[in-house]
Amino acid sequence: MNLNQVTVPSSDVPASIPFYEKLGFKLIVHTHEEYARFECPDGDATLSLHYVDNISEGAKPIIYFECDDLDERVDSFIGKGITIAEMPNDKPWLWREAHIYDPDGNHLILFKAGDNRKNPPWRKKD
Repeated sequence: MNLNQVTVPSSDVPASIPFYEKLGFKLIVHTHEEYARFECPDGDATLSLHYVDNISEGAKPIIYFECDDLDERVDSFIGKGITIAEMPNDKPWLWREAHIYDPDGNHLILFKAGDNRKNPPWRKKD
């Protein structure tokens, strides 16, 4: 299996499109005000926005995007006016992460993990 796409809720799809474009996503579908789909800047997966009347205050998706150039990318986002909720920092699970939120409050984590993404020292042995 291969991950095709992730769809996140949006209370205003047209207003959210510029945010994702500033992150480097390429808009590939926007046929009506309730849906937009983007190609990720790297790889083959896509990300979609789907209109909802009400965005729950409860659990929301947390979406991770791996970036080999994490610190430089975050600097470029700051230059584009994107608010960084948590600047890049090293985590005990051996990843470097930065946190941002889209206009609807969906949590995006930008990270650099290298081999530790799938092969941390504590990985279960076959």
